[in-house]
Amino acid sequence: MPSKNRFSFPKIKRWPAKFQWRQFFKILTKKERISFFVFFVLFIISFAFLLSGLYLKNTEIKPDFGGSHTEGVIGEPRFINPIYANSDVDRDLVQLIFSGLMKYDENLQIVPDLASGYEIENRGKVYKFYLKEDILWHDKTPLTADDIIFTIRTIQNPDYKSLLRANWVGVEVEKINDLAVKFTLKKPYAAFLENSTVKILPKHIWQDIPAEDAPFESYNLKPIGSGPYKFRKIKEESQQIKSLIIERNSLYFDKKPYISEIKFSFFDNEKDLIEAAERNRIKGLSVSYPIKPNDDWQKYSISMPRYFALFFNPDKSKSLDEKKVRIALNHAIDKKEVIKKALGLSDNSPEIEKAVIDSPILPKVYGFDAPEEIYEFDIEKAKELLDEAGFKENESGLREKEINKNPSFQFKSYLKKGSQGTEVQELQRCLVNEDVYPEAEVSGYFGSKTEAAVIRFQEKYKEEILEPWGFSKGTGIVSRTTRGKLNEVCFDSNDEVLTLKFSIITVDQPQLIKVAEEIKRQWKVIGIEVEIKKFPIFQLEQDFIKPREYEILLFGEVLGAVPDPLPFWHSSQKKDPGLNLADYGNKKADELLEAIRQSSDLQSQTDNLIAFQNILIKDAPVVFLYCPDYTYLALNEIQGISMEKITDPSKRFSQIEKWYIKTKRVWK
Repeated sequence: MPSKNRFSFPKIKRWPAKFQWRQFFKILTKKERISFFVFFVLFIISFAFLLSGLYLKNTEIKPDFGGSHTEGVIGEPRFINPIYANSDVDRDLVQLIFSGLMKYDENLQIVPDLASGYEIENRGKVYKFYLKEDILWHDKTPLTADDIIFTIRTIQNPDYKSLLRANWVGVEVEKINDLAVKFTLKKPYAAFLENSTVKILPKHIWQDIPAEDAPFESYNLKPIGSGPYKFRKIKEESQQIKSLIIERNSLYFDKKPYISEIKFSFFDNEKDLIEAAERNRIKGLSVSYPIKPNDDWQKYSISMPRYFALFFNPDKSKSLDEKKVRIALNHAIDKKEVIKKALGLSDNSPEIEKAVIDSPILPKVYGFDAPEEIYEFDIEKAKELLDEAGFKENESGLREKEINKNPSFQFKSYLKKGSQGTEVQELQRCLVNEDVYPEAEVSGYFGSKTEAAVIRFQEKYKEEILEPWGFSKGTGIVSRTTRGKLNEVCFDSNDEVLTLKFSIITVDQPQLIKVAEEIKRQWKVIGIEVEIKKFPIFQLEQDFIKPREYEILLFGEVLGAVPDPLPFWHSSQKKDPGLNLADYGNKKADELLEAIRQSSDLQSQTDNLIAFQNILIKDAPVVFLYCPDYTYLALNEIQGISMEKITDPSKRFSQIEKWYIKTKRVWK
């Protein structure tokens, strides 16, 4: 057998031992050691960059939970309650604390909120809503169909005096089961889904509170809702609310918001609000004109279905009853100049052109075309129309018109001795006033004394009554010539001089006062005098708008996501609580408005809206001025704000769950 190989080779170490590494630096020269360290550091840096590049390439920044937002608003809360909220502050907080069956998305589309879905039946007269499961109020009580029914019936109850009551007249609500309700309408109403965005009250909190006590209940300031945020605390000083804090609702049924808490700071006026923004004491605010405190802030211009206009009230001004005068007033306004002055814009600002409107069917909100006829700014055309209407300039440059009015009574009958009746009574009264009837017997019977008085009257005015006919003595008979003179001297002609002088009333608010002053300046050019009257909004609404006590009203109207002009222009809405501020009435327009409201066919709605728009513009009951964007400012640290359209300022919070402050990096 061959012998075994007794030779072996030592194991070779592939990695130097520690003592060998210690010798490594000893065998290098100083220059080599420096070079080594330089290349080593470069290697580490390159490797780190490589790793970070791979990390950044394969990860992305996402919103994270946390952070606090401070919102600055003018005023203070009074009713954080869906059925009573009547101020911007109240509506802001209601939007965040409560939920509705439906809500608005960032494109002004109406989408489910508490509802998981809905059905429309019986040609638009029946709406069924199905609730999501396991929805809880902030106090952990389940939300059911009973809460929906309670809220609607409370709004409908006149004892509660809810501002929303008009939206729910004639609507029956009933329970299908704990998670379903049915609404039955007397007539189809295409915009009913918008009504269903109303926020819902908790029945278990409010059901035992009498209507007369409800406005004074503490829950109006410490509400229990079902929305993305819940009430935490309120701060008062000297009986004035200074701030209120709400926090993220951990029980919220939908996507939970990123921002942990929102603090509302309350200010007395816009000046103090803007000063707080400039000092970064707040992180978000709404302003009535486009400003940007500094580069730390981002400005959001959001379309909103609202407009400002001059509403004419012909019941309070005879001049405004004339169509040519109303059209002339339209032609005499340079809307671009009005907008520039009101919003403090430069001559070339693109916001000016964007804000001009000629119709209540707002193109940039609803996407409709401009009306067939618009009233371009044309001073000469305005003057021409006023001339045609009989209003001429007097020595002072003001426009006036003389109106010849017939007296309330005139002699028309052939009267002689033996006649009797009302005309004889009026004859006797006139003869007494002419000092030719000393007996002054007003009996209604034409006797000898009356005949003698008529003779004296005829001889008193013989040049006009007797001589043209060749008579020298009176006849005592009231014929054509005598009647003419009697009508002249017995009754005033009541001729009236109508001056083009109007009063414009508006809200005591800087922007609207600037608008009124600019209109006053422009109308003066065509010989029209304007007096401006300004009032706080509450007084304006109570003392002037409700009773329609104004000649011209400069005011704004807020529309809905679904165009429904009926409340603003139908003849049935002329009186309060209707919103027909121009006292407008047109039979054809009424028919179109009713058809718009009842039709569920989009093309039919569009055709009728355009037809109504053209009728309204031709009648010129109003001067449509401008539709400004809603301006919201937020510090750059507030991210995720992506609204395009909202129905009112409080809806800036309709996508609050997308707002964030904190971020984190996650793998793709």
